[in-house]
Amino acid sequence: MKQTHLCIACVCIFLLESGSLFAQKNKTISVPTRQNALDSVWTFYEATTVQGLYRYKPGKEPALSRFGGYMTHRQEATGFFRTQQIDGRWWIIDPEGYPFHHRATVAMSPGTSERQQAAFAEKFGSHTTWVDAESERLRTYGFNGAGAWSAVEDIRASEHPLIYTVIVSPMGSYRNQHVRRYGGSYPVAGWQGYRFDLPMVFDAEFDEHIERTIAPLARYKDDPYLLGYFTDNELPWYTDALDRHLHLLAKDEQGYIAAKQWLDARKGRDAGPEDITGEDRLAFSAYFFETYMKKVTDALRRADPNHLYLGCRFNQEKNQELTNPSLFAVAGKYMDIVSVNHYRKWQPEQQQMNQWGEWAGKPFLITEWYTKGEDSGLPNETGAGWNVPTQNDRGLFYENFTLELLRNPHSVGWHWFRYQDNDPQDLTTDPSNRDSNKGVLDSDYEPWEPLLRRMANVNKHVYSLIRYFDTEN
Repeated sequence: MKQTHLCIACVCIFLLESGSLFAQKNKTISVPTRQNALDSVWTFYEATTVQGLYRYKPGKEPALSRFGGYMTHRQEATGFFRTQQIDGRWWIIDPEGYPFHHRATVAMSPGTSERQQAAFAEKFGSHTTWVDAESERLRTYGFNGAGAWSAVEDIRASEHPLIYTVIVSPMGSYRNQHVRRYGGSYPVAGWQGYRFDLPMVFDAEFDEHIERTIAPLARYKDDPYLLGYFTDNELPWYTDALDRHLHLLAKDEQGYIAAKQWLDARKGRDAGPEDITGEDRLAFSAYFFETYMKKVTDALRRADPNHLYLGCRFNQEKNQELTNPSLFAVAGKYMDIVSVNHYRKWQPEQQQMNQWGEWAGKPFLITEWYTKGEDSGLPNETGAGWNVPTQNDRGLFYENFTLELLRNPHSVGWHWFRYQDNDPQDLTTDPSNRDSNKGVLDSDYEPWEPLLRRMANVNKHVYSLIRYFDTEN
C-alpha cells in the first residue's frame, strides 16, 4: 500500500486565500484530492454545497420554455440563441427570448469500445431509443445540453432535442494533413502536436482549407436547438509566438515571412529577434491570434449567420492566453462567448473570471472540467482532472465549483467532461482518455447516482441560486 500524506494546513491556506465573506459564512465539507492514482500525496480542500450556503432558501423555480429558458424577464426573441447583459449579469437568451443557462455533458455520444457497444445494444437497441432515454435522464438531473463531440445527428432527430453544440477543427485537420510528411508527427511537436507550438495561421493553404471545413455547417443554420459552434480545441497561443516564428521557422516559410514583415513595419526598419520587446510580444500575440479568429469567423458567418460563435476553447492549465489581456480583447471582437477548459485548480477564481469578462466584454463558458472517483474500479492514472475517493466526493467538487461559477456575472454555463467513462480496453483513444472515471455514467451506461444527485442540487436550482448571489453577496 502506498503511503498517504494529508496536507491538513491546506484547508486553512485555502480559506485564507479565498478571503471572502462568502467562504467564511458557508458551511463546508473537506474533500481529499490527489493528481492521479500514482500520486501518494493527498490534499484536503473545502467544498461549499447548496445545503451549506449561508441563509440560502431555494425559491420556486420558474416554468421552462421548450428550449429550457426560464420563463421570466422575457427579452427580444430572435428565433435563435444570443447573449445579453441584464443588470450587470450576462445571460444566454433562448430563441423565444427567455434567459437561459447552459448545462451540458461533453461527448454525449454512444461509446465505441466493444464493451460499450455490447451494453448499448442490450440497453437501447437503437440510436433513437438511446438519445430519447439519455436526454431524459440528463434532464432529470438538471442538464439541458450537449457539449463538444456529441452525437449531433442523433440529438437533432429527437422529438425533444437537447440544446447542442457543434465543434469543427479547421486548424486541427490542416495540421493533420501536414504531419503526414513527417511520418505522422512533427519531429519537434509541442502542445496538441503543433510544430514549435505554432498554429499555421499565416498559410495561404489554410485559408482554402477553412472554407472546405466550415462550409458544410450551413446545414445547421436554421436549427433553433443549436447553441453555436466551437472551432478547434486548446490551440497553443503562447505569448512568445513572435520569438518562435523568427527563431525556429525557416526564412522561406509563410509564418516566418509574416512575422518578419510585421516586426519590420512595427519598428520602421529591418528588425530582428534581438529587437523584440515585451510590448512587441503582446502585440504580436494579438495579431497572430486575430489572424486565426478573423479567418474562421468570416467563414462561419458565411456558412451560418444565425448562431453563436463559442470560441476555440482556451486551456486554463497552460494558462498563458488566460493572463493575456491582448488576446481577450481580440476574443471579444469575434467570439460571442469565450470558452475555457478548466483543470488543475480546485475552483475557478473570481478575480480571474472577472478579468476574462472585462477584457473581452463578453461572457464565458467552462467547457471542460471533471474529477475522477477512486471507488469506480478504474485505474484513474490519466487525464487532467483530480482524483477524489468517492462518487459523492465528485459531487461535492461539482457543487463547490459550479457555485463559484454562479457567483460570477460573466459565467453563462458549464460543460462537464464527460457523458461516459473511459474504457481502458479501448486503445484507439488518446492516452488522456483511456482509463479514468470521468463520466456521469459508467461504460455499461449505469449512472453514478451519488454524483448525479449532487449535480442536481445545483442544476435544478440555478435561477434561484443566481438570484441569491446577486442579492445576498
